[in-house]
Amino acid sequence: MPIDTPAVRCYVAGEMNLYLISQTVNNDYDTFDAAVVCAPDEETARDMNPYDGKPVNWGALRYGGSWAPQRSDVNVKLLGLAKPSIPPGVVLASYIAG
Repeated sequence: MPIDTPAVRCYVAGEMNLYLISQTVNNDYDTFDAAVVCAPDEETARDMNPYDGKPVNWGALRYGGSWAPQRSDVNVKLLGLAKPSIPPGVVLASYIAG
């Protein structure tokens, strides 16, 4: 059970969280601007590709550059705890089609 205060948030090991990942650097057509992902921690969420939830290979971007060009360009915001039935990965993604 998490302990929740405005300044502190603690987790029990093994729980999954929901995060909003977003970027504003690559905002042309055929790009992802945000996604809600289920991940154990912020760093894992930051490395998820909104296309398929797999880890981004920051040295060799895939999917035609449809996501942030650098790891530091990804913003991560904790939304809350995920229900145990939600598997790790992308829950919902926002794609700017062209």
